[in-house]
Amino acid sequence: MSAASPGLGWGPGSLGKPTATVLLRHGETALSPERRFAGRADIPLTKEGVRQASLAGRRLAGAGADIIISSPLRRARQSAQAVAEATGAPVAVFDEFAEADFGAWEGLSFAEAGEKWPAELAAWLRSPDASPPGGESFAMVALRVTAGLRQVLAAYRHQTVVLVSHVTPIKTLLCLALLAPPEAMFRMNLDVASVCRVDWFEEEPGSGAGSGSAVVRSLNDVAHLQEPGSRRSASPRPR
Repeated sequence: MSAASPGLGWGPGSLGKPTATVLLRHGETALSPERRFAGRADIPLTKEGVRQASLAGRRLAGAGADIIISSPLRRARQSAQAVAEATGAPVAVFDEFAEADFGAWEGLSFAEAGEKWPAELAAWLRSPDASPPGGESFAMVALRVTAGLRQVLAAYRHQTVVLVSHVTPIKTLLCLALLAPPEAMFRMNLDVASVCRVDWFEEEPGSGAGSGSAVVRSLNDVAHLQEPGSRRSASPRPR
């Protein structure tokens, strides 16, 4: 994955050099194959997840990474370390990019959560302000992820950042880049160890645009996992 930034096609052609964020979802955990809610539980990667992280690191070795930013959770930090070993880039931990807290739903399948908390699950699917029992709403996640993004863009301006995180924070960043509502998260799929890329551009002086621009250059890229014996684990629901 090259760090180069070609023209924007239909968009403006003079936005300057972006800050590139390569968004890597961590590798497989024991909860991934059954698509169970995995929020703040500090679970490790499986053997397959370690292999996936290594393949992702090999893929990103040519990305020109200046910094690797990781969620504080173990599965993300393990994945980030694999990327660090392949790229030589340093790792920084940002609490803002931890997975959502799924509260009482932690470790449950979507069906199991629906059986015990049908009204709460229905509300969670309808509104970003609804949260799992004892957990965190998408709106709450968006606030901290947006704060983390601002820190990244300020500290690593015009650099290439590999951000190792989880489904909810990565989908939140994609929604921010696309100016999409939170409901759009349910229409995105992110496999374990998948890669997305978003370029963030600054506002041009005197442009009067009011905000910077973003371009999503890839989504759920898993080409690096297409090896004999490799296993993909789809996750249509946030984990």
